[in-house]
Amino acid sequence: MMSYDWNNFVPYRPIQTPGRQPGFVNQPFQQQPPNQDPGQQPNRNPGQPPQANDDKKKGILETIQQLGQTNVPTSPDSNIHCLTIIGQIEGHMQLPPQNKTTKYEHIIPQLVAIEQNPKIEGLLIVLNTVGGDVEAGLAIAEMISSLSKPTVSLVLGGGHSIGVPIAVSADYSFIAPSATMIVHPVRLTGLVINVVESFEYLEKMQDRVVRFVVEHSRIEQEKFRELMLKVGELTRDVGTNVVGTTAVEVGLINEVGGIAQAMKKLNELIQQKKEQGHMLQ
Repeated sequence: MMSYDWNNFVPYRPIQTPGRQPGFVNQPFQQQPPNQDPGQQPNRNPGQPPQANDDKKKGILETIQQLGQTNVPTSPDSNIHCLTIIGQIEGHMQLPPQNKTTKYEHIIPQLVAIEQNPKIEGLLIVLNTVGGDVEAGLAIAEMISSLSKPTVSLVLGGGHSIGVPIAVSADYSFIAPSATMIVHPVRLTGLVINVVESFEYLEKMQDRVVRFVVEHSRIEQEKFRELMLKVGELTRDVGTNVVGTTAVEVGLINEVGGIAQAMKKLNELIQQKKEQGHMLQ
């Protein structure tokens, strides 16, 4: 009977040699390099990290989750950037996770990037918002109105409360025929100290909203305050629900239209700015 010395036994493994069929050679198994994933594919392109594509996909997913869009204002695909303001505008207080929100700390850096990016020639603002934080909404509206590039806003569904100043902050505004805009006084939630100073603060804040809307639209101040303080239309509140064509008639919005009309107008404004630039040269 034959005996084997198992201490000196070397296992066999099949290998592929150029020009030959797989065979067996007396070659020991090689140890896996440390910190290497056995399931990781070899890097076929030495000039690019193996996780470049995974990192790119992960970055796109994070952008969708954080900003609600697939690209940031650095994209060279178009000369027009679309900025969406939907849900409730979140300001200094974080809202519950089940609320659909637009965070102003996400919108403001985008507006800065749009202003600095020479490839972006125009901005389209799409609104479907119930309102939200007054100071955050005014901050967004002020930044949009101060952009040097042409801007067009489009109200879809609703542009209520502090969404009204954002809608009128663009160079030209549109509203869908079925969209609505609720105009009402400034309200505060939570604890309010019942003193004269609290009412003066509310009045000054409301004056800021009224002044901004009047300066950036065709509506008269008396008419806007009339809509704001109207009774008998909104349940448990004062104000007015302005629908589509009515918003144009009172002077809040420039024109009734949809995405096609908004894009056409924005391209016209971009072309006008280019012509003005050539004339100045």
